[in-house]
Amino acid sequence: MTFLESIKTCFSKYATFEGTASRSEYWWFFLFLCLASLFCGVFSNALQLGFNIATLLPSLAVATRRLHDTDRSGWWQLLYFVPLIGWIILIVFWAQESRLNRYANSRDVYV
Repeated sequence: MTFLESIKTCFSKYATFEGTASRSEYWWFFLFLCLASLFCGVFSNALQLGFNIATLLPSLAVATRRLHDTDRSGWWQLLYFVPLIGWIILIVFWAQESRLNRYANSRDVYV
Protein backbone atom coordinates (compact mmCIF):
# COMPACT_ATOMS: atom_id res chain seq x y z
CA MET A 1 0.00 0.00 0.00
CA THR A 2 1.33 3.43 -0.88
CA PHE A 3 1.44 6.57 1.24
CA LEU A 4 -1.60 8.18 -0.41
CA GLU A 5 -3.59 4.92 -0.52
CA SER A 6 -3.13 4.44 3.21
CA ILE A 7 -4.29 7.97 3.99
CA LYS A 8 -7.35 7.52 1.77
CA THR A 9 -8.14 4.13 3.30
CA CYS A 10 -7.76 5.30 6.89
CA PHE A 11 -9.98 8.33 6.35
CA SER A 12 -12.58 6.29 4.46
CA LYS A 13 -12.63 3.91 7.45
CA TYR A 14 -12.70 6.89 9.84
CA ALA A 15 -14.39 5.03 12.71
CA THR A 16 -14.21 1.41 11.54
CA PHE A 17 -12.80 -0.76 14.30
CA GLU A 18 -13.59 -4.04 12.52
CA GLY A 19 -11.32 -5.90 10.15
CA THR A 20 -7.58 -5.60 9.78
CA ALA A 21 -4.94 -3.14 8.60
CA SER A 22 -1.64 -4.07 7.00
CA ARG A 23 1.69 -2.90 8.37
CA SER A 24 2.18 -0.50 5.48
CA GLU A 25 -1.30 0.97 5.95
CA TYR A 26 -0.66 1.64 9.63
CA TRP A 27 2.88 3.00 9.36
CA TRP A 28 2.21 5.23 6.33
CA PHE A 29 -0.78 6.72 8.14
CA PHE A 30 1.32 7.15 11.29
CA LEU A 31 3.96 9.02 9.23
CA PHE A 32 1.24 11.22 7.73
CA LEU A 33 -0.09 12.07 11.19
CA CYS A 34 3.37 12.99 12.46
CA LEU A 35 4.25 15.15 9.45
CA ALA A 36 0.87 16.87 9.28
CA SER A 37 0.92 17.58 13.01
CA LEU A 38 4.38 19.11 12.76
CA PHE A 39 3.30 21.16 9.74
CA CYS A 40 0.23 22.47 11.58
CA GLY A 41 2.36 23.24 14.63
CA VAL A 42 4.56 25.54 12.55
CA PHE A 43 1.59 27.83 12.01
CA SER A 44 -0.29 27.59 15.29
CA ASN A 45 -0.52 25.44 18.38
CA ALA A 46 -4.31 25.71 18.17
CA LEU A 47 -4.24 24.39 14.59
CA GLN A 48 -2.01 21.51 15.66
CA LEU A 49 -4.32 20.69 18.56
CA GLY A 50 -7.36 20.82 16.26
CA PHE A 51 -5.68 18.46 13.77
CA ASN A 52 -4.69 16.03 16.52
CA ILE A 53 -8.22 15.97 17.92
CA ALA A 54 -9.76 15.55 14.44
CA THR A 55 -7.49 12.58 13.68
CA LEU A 56 -7.72 10.89 17.09
CA LEU A 57 -10.57 8.58 16.10
CA PRO A 58 -9.06 7.39 12.80
CA SER A 59 -5.70 6.82 14.48
CA LEU A 60 -7.33 4.69 17.19
CA ALA A 61 -9.32 2.82 14.53
CA VAL A 62 -6.31 1.98 12.35
CA ALA A 63 -4.29 0.98 15.42
CA THR A 64 -7.11 -1.36 16.45
CA ARG A 65 -7.27 -2.88 12.96
CA ARG A 66 -3.48 -3.29 13.00
CA LEU A 67 -3.67 -5.15 16.33
CA HIS A 68 -6.42 -7.32 14.84
CA ASP A 69 -4.05 -8.19 12.00
CA THR A 70 -1.65 -9.62 14.60
CA ASP A 71 -4.55 -11.52 16.23
CA ARG A 72 -4.85 -9.22 19.22
CA SER A 73 -7.78 -7.28 20.58
CA GLY A 74 -7.92 -3.52 20.15
CA TRP A 75 -8.15 -3.26 23.92
CA TRP A 76 -4.36 -3.74 24.01
CA GLN A 77 -4.21 -0.02 23.24
CA LEU A 78 -4.88 0.59 26.91
CA LEU A 79 -1.14 -0.02 27.28
CA TYR A 80 -0.81 3.64 26.22
CA PHE A 81 -1.45 4.43 29.88
CA VAL A 82 1.55 2.41 31.07
CA PRO A 83 4.48 4.82 30.75
CA LEU A 84 7.29 3.80 28.40
CA ILE A 85 6.92 0.02 28.72
CA GLY A 86 3.36 0.08 27.35
CA TRP A 87 4.37 2.15 24.34
CA ILE A 88 7.30 -0.14 23.58
CA ILE A 89 5.06 -3.21 23.72
CA LEU A 90 2.53 -1.58 21.38
CA ILE A 91 5.24 -0.61 18.87
CA VAL A 92 6.46 -4.23 18.87
CA PHE A 93 2.88 -5.49 18.30
CA TRP A 94 2.28 -3.01 15.44
CA ALA A 95 5.59 -3.93 13.80
CA GLN A 96 4.90 -7.68 13.75
CA GLU A 97 4.01 -9.49 10.56
CA SER A 98 0.41 -10.25 9.73
CA ARG A 99 -0.86 -13.66 10.70
CA LEU A 100 -4.04 -15.63 10.40
CA ASN A 101 -6.52 -14.17 12.83
CA ARG A 102 -10.09 -14.29 13.98
CA TYR A 103 -10.74 -10.65 12.98
CA ALA A 104 -10.18 -10.93 9.21
CA ASN A 105 -13.12 -10.31 6.94
CA SER A 106 -13.48 -12.22 3.72
CA ARG A 107 -12.67 -8.90 1.95
CA ASP A 108 -9.23 -8.67 3.59
CA VAL A 109 -6.41 -9.77 1.35
CA TYR A 110 -3.15 -11.21 2.62
CA VAL A 111 -0.10 -10.63 0.46
